[in-house]
Amino acid sequence: MKFYLFLLSIVLEDIPKGENRMKVNLLITGLPGVGKSSLINKIIEEVRSRSRIVGGVITPEVREKNVRVGFLIVNLLTGEQDFLAKVDVRSRYRVGKYGVINENIKNIGVKGLIQAVEKADLIIIDEIGKMELFAPEFVIAVREAFDSSKPVLGTIGKNVQHPFVDEVKKRKDVEILNLTRNNRDEVYQKVFTEIMAAI
Repeated sequence: MKFYLFLLSIVLEDIPKGENRMKVNLLITGLPGVGKSSLINKIIEEVRSRSRIVGGVITPEVREKNVRVGFLIVNLLTGEQDFLAKVDVRSRYRVGKYGVINENIKNIGVKGLIQAVEKADLIIIDEIGKMELFAPEFVIAVREAFDSSKPVLGTIGKNVQHPFVDEVKKRKDVEILNLTRNNRDEVYQKVFTEIMAAI
């Protein structure tokens, strides 16, 4: 696989850069723990290694003594971060045992997406899930990212019931890839190829 990616990177160097590139909106879905965020992180590393700017948001989990206690929300352009949700947070917005901090979605997540549309070569949205969708401003920012000229790579919850998720699935300019343990390499290679050709 490494040799394949090496050859592919050489080919991609010859692809013309500019406004005539196809718009790419790729979303990864799949069961929890299948490796969606790991795939996203690998692509981020590859893009940054080519001196391209990556913006948007990621939501890594936080563990204490090997127990998950919450999730951060991180602005990839600025590094600003805070809790997206945490077990000991009282909030009217809840997903399972986690209290969701809606203000951080607005102040970090939405801001991160707006900045990415303006300044980044690649926009990351990890993820479009139940927690993030509590903020209508997040929905608007994601829609604007899809409508922009920039390539978008994100993840979307597999069984999330929300009008915006239905809207996204109906968009002809959004491709949703189902990631499984058996097709990780295949999906990664497809994502890598399309994203590198688009930046």
